[in-house]
Amino acid sequence: MNRAQGFACAVICLITANLFAQTSVYKEGQRPRDSRLGELRHLNNYFPFDVPSTTAAWEARRDQLRMRLRVALGLWPQPTKTPLNVKIYGKSVRDGFTIEKVNFESYPGHFVSGLLFRPEKSEGKSPAVLTPHGHGGRMQDHGDSIKSLIANGDEKHENSGRFPKLARCAQLARMGCVTFIYDMEGYVDSQQIPMGVSHRLNDRRPDLESPTRWGFFSAQAEMRMQSIMGVQTWNSIRALDFLQSLPDVDGKRIGITGGSGGGTQTILLGALDPRPIVSFPQGMVSTAMQGGCPCENCSLLRVDTGNVELTALFAPRPIAMTGANDWTKEIQTKGYPELQQLYKMVGDVDDVFCVSYLNFGHNYNYVTRRHMYHWFNRHLELGLKEPIVEEDWRPLSAEEYTVWDDDHPAPEAGVPHEVKLLRAIDQDSNQQINRQLRTAENKVDALQGLHGEALKAIVGRGLAAADDIGREKVGKFEPDGYLEFTDILRYKPAGEELPVASFFPTKTKWTGTVVVWADGQGKAGMYGDDGGPNAEVATLLDAGVSVIGADLLYQGEFLMEGETLDQQRLATTTNRKVPAYTYGYNNTLFVQRVHDLLTLISFVASDEHGTKNIVVVGTNGAGPVAATARALVGGAVKTAIIDTQGFRFGKITQYDDVDFLPGAIKYGDLPGILALHAPHRLIVVGEDVPAFTKAIYNAAEARVESASTIIDAF
Repeated sequence: MNRAQGFACAVICLITANLFAQTSVYKEGQRPRDSRLGELRHLNNYFPFDVPSTTAAWEARRDQLRMRLRVALGLWPQPTKTPLNVKIYGKSVRDGFTIEKVNFESYPGHFVSGLLFRPEKSEGKSPAVLTPHGHGGRMQDHGDSIKSLIANGDEKHENSGRFPKLARCAQLARMGCVTFIYDMEGYVDSQQIPMGVSHRLNDRRPDLESPTRWGFFSAQAEMRMQSIMGVQTWNSIRALDFLQSLPDVDGKRIGITGGSGGGTQTILLGALDPRPIVSFPQGMVSTAMQGGCPCENCSLLRVDTGNVELTALFAPRPIAMTGANDWTKEIQTKGYPELQQLYKMVGDVDDVFCVSYLNFGHNYNYVTRRHMYHWFNRHLELGLKEPIVEEDWRPLSAEEYTVWDDDHPAPEAGVPHEVKLLRAIDQDSNQQINRQLRTAENKVDALQGLHGEALKAIVGRGLAAADDIGREKVGKFEPDGYLEFTDILRYKPAGEELPVASFFPTKTKWTGTVVVWADGQGKAGMYGDDGGPNAEVATLLDAGVSVIGADLLYQGEFLMEGETLDQQRLATTTNRKVPAYTYGYNNTLFVQRVHDLLTLISFVASDEHGTKNIVVVGTNGAGPVAATARALVGGAVKTAIIDTQGFRFGKITQYDDVDFLPGAIKYGDLPGILALHAPHRLIVVGEDVPAFTKAIYNAAEARVESASTIIDAF
């Protein structure tokens, strides 16, 4: 190296050191003290229910959670209720009740199968009970172990006790209730989505991950909010429709009860549907394990909530359950007291009941069923003398319980049906959204009611209160023409922390405008090679505009030297390749970065210096994050300048992609998010304004602009 080269190298090193010194907030080797850098949450964590202090606070939380459930389960907007095309046939007779085979279509071409138990004799309309069966199937058979179960006290009868799920249906029918037990996906006669997919999927299926041909548990399905859990919940809703359609059913007296996976369905259906007036979710009301099967998990479902709080959404309607020596064993001290507290506030504390039997394992056994019979007798107003004693009966033969036969052949099943079903659900959702927008008088309001409400549920955060944000001043530098600051911002409610850099003009009087700069490289993207502001930021400073940027999660100082992030972290509680095991309990990285940008915008909006205008810039890969944040805050940001780089969520095929966002395709992809900016000023960089975005702006009689570069936008 000659002398000139050595001098040049020294200058470069000096510039680099200066850049590091001024852009680095933390000491070398340190990272932000951010809660999100810890272990990801998973289904075996602790999920307490913190009861709001007032009825109004609970009602707000209740409404928020119900919307999240609708979005998470693919029920926003609700799918079209197509004709059920019910078929009831093959009656079998037992002492005091009858059993009939049933099939109907929850979606066109997708069948729900099950058994309908009816009282042998009834006068007028009867109350009804819907009973999702849970794992093991409606034909779960204890087999030879029934004798030991009887000896242990779990069961009483050797015949009917072998089939505990049918035992409760038979006794409810004897009590005067029309009772329907239906197959979960993959069990008994429901084989269109087989067991290996609906409950036992372990690995990704590369042949079912493309934008034109996708299956369950793929990124494409998740970005359309399509899940086995969602389909099963829709089956449950349609099963209620079926019961209500029966001429012998009193539609105002419907109960619901299921155990284990059926208990999960009981919780969800009770939270979403007002028709059940009494509930008995068994074996899943717990602050511990939340449901181990893929059918009990979907993206977004339990982020910042858990099964006890979801159970509470049934309030003030009467609900009961029992605990056992499983994940519900602490329910008496963790969960039940909080449910009692809520019921005391919003209704009658006697309308929630729980008792534990820790001498039994996970079950819905004879002892527990006895409590359910009494609970339903009381709240369905059956008027029966108590105690109610379950009676034995002769089990069904295979011919009696099998729904499909020569006259009722089994429908199409396997991958061809799976692909066809998911495409049909997607098309129905698109048609509904397009129809509502097309017929709406105010398309902006309609879009906010559809896409906007969904995005709020997916992101779960908006502008923060000033008291929720803390600032720690770190550094102040005074180069010629501007001031440069480094700070740490904290979003205190969630334990989040951001390293921040900002520039304030001194050569030109500050105009009151602040640009919030979101960059794919974090705050370093605001700097040029010489360690000073880059050309765009320098131009803004010369115009009297201040600029602020941060390292969003896993940018810049969130990474150690030499560390990169090519894909999202996944929860490690299981090796099964199911996205909901991570995203059912944790926000995606994309959402967390939106949170960070919302924190930065909130800080600027409440800054003591009196900001007049906020402009958000999204560039260098951060355009979609900036677009999403602005869509949530509306007019709080005067102008958004979004460099899309032609990005579309629809091109993502892996759910660990750093830009993966559940629901993104369902709600219009990036053009749909940009359309939510209307009628506020928007400048699109990097592509022509998307047609859908432009259509919404035209409907709002507002202007959306395009520019070739970020600097052109100014």
